[in-house]
Amino acid sequence: MPEYVEREFCRYLDWPSSISAVRFAIINTAGPVNSVILVAASEIDTMNTSEKTAAVTLAAIVLGAMAAPALAQGTSDKEVFINSKDIKWGDAPPSIPKGAKLAVLQGDPGKPGPFVIRLMLPPGFKLPPHAHSQDESLTVISGTFYFGTGDKIEMSKAHALIAGGFHALSGGDHHYAFAKAQTVVQVNGMGPFNITYINPDDDPQKAKK
Repeated sequence: MPEYVEREFCRYLDWPSSISAVRFAIINTAGPVNSVILVAASEIDTMNTSEKTAAVTLAAIVLGAMAAPALAQGTSDKEVFINSKDIKWGDAPPSIPKGAKLAVLQGDPGKPGPFVIRLMLPPGFKLPPHAHSQDESLTVISGTFYFGTGDKIEMSKAHALIAGGFHALSGGDHHYAFAKAQTVVQVNGMGPFNITYINPDDDPQKAKK
């Protein structure tokens, strides 16, 4: 086995480079990952090349097993697979102007935690200036989504985002949006989702009262 492999391996574990071969034993495997103990021993003259290779291979397996739980902590315990044709659309909540459709792909927008939703906007749809309390990321799935910032709609100053376009929005930012033709956008954010209109009279819920 090349010397640099042994040297780099020892450096990775913060052991002296004089340890040219390592024997490993796993103790207390029934406990949590942090309780796994690696026992090293200097055996320069007692291990042949194949034994050294086996020792390092075992070490790689052990280290991989220790690293795996850390990588898995950021993943969901429930995988979601949804094709476009299987998305179930419903009317958007009353806080969003009439005509929009909404589909929840993951999570619950009404509760704390991450969520993913899609909005289907009809031709001529306008969302008056408003703000959200949480950060959001928006991706255009189809059509063209027009997005602007400020306290009033200025259609000539809006950014046109075509399919595949992306925009990151900070909580509290004042913005507005509209669509000239049917458009579908995906919103990733943290719940609970809310919307506060800059001009209270723009709130569709107020108009219904």
